[in-house]
Amino acid sequence: MIKESYRQKSDGELVKSSLDGDKQAFGEIVTRYQGMVARTVKGMLGDSVFSEDIGQDVFIKLFYSLPDFRGEAKLSTYIQKIAVNLTLNEIKRRKRFFSTFSQRGNNEMYEFEVADHDTEEKKDAQELVGKALMNLDPKCRVIVAMRMLQGYSTKETAEILDLPLGTVLSRLSRAQEQMKNIMEKL
Repeated sequence: MIKESYRQKSDGELVKSSLDGDKQAFGEIVTRYQGMVARTVKGMLGDSVFSEDIGQDVFIKLFYSLPDFRGEAKLSTYIQKIAVNLTLNEIKRRKRFFSTFSQRGNNEMYEFEVADHDTEEKKDAQELVGKALMNLDPKCRVIVAMRMLQGYSTKETAEILDLPLGTVLSRLSRAQEQMKNIMEKL
């Protein structure tokens, strides 16, 4: 169990303590940011076993890359970059796998599961949006996940993804148009 004193520490203090070998400090980092990572990964991949695996991989990669963290950006931004990169790698891996083993090579590989919702209508709407999201180009999907699902500002999204502000805006616009077209077809 993490001591109460760890909850009071800043991210910088937790990073320093983690680098000094304090496992509880790193545990507090995981506790603080696991929800953010889960929302990002699930927003890009859907709710699946792969999402859970990627989420765990994010914190493994963070653990091994902490010595490289210079503190120039917020820790949350650094973790978010790791999450986005690992998720994009998984999307690329899936595309290669399914284009090799699928006759049509389309995006039918993605499944979106929705559970525990209040009404059937709400469930249907969320399922429709989830399927449309999974059919977006990965470059647009990450923007939608960051802006619409995570609630990051356009500026924060650009910073996390290391993209110009105009690129984020144009991809968001393109994604919204694609979502509209996809949902009409579904």
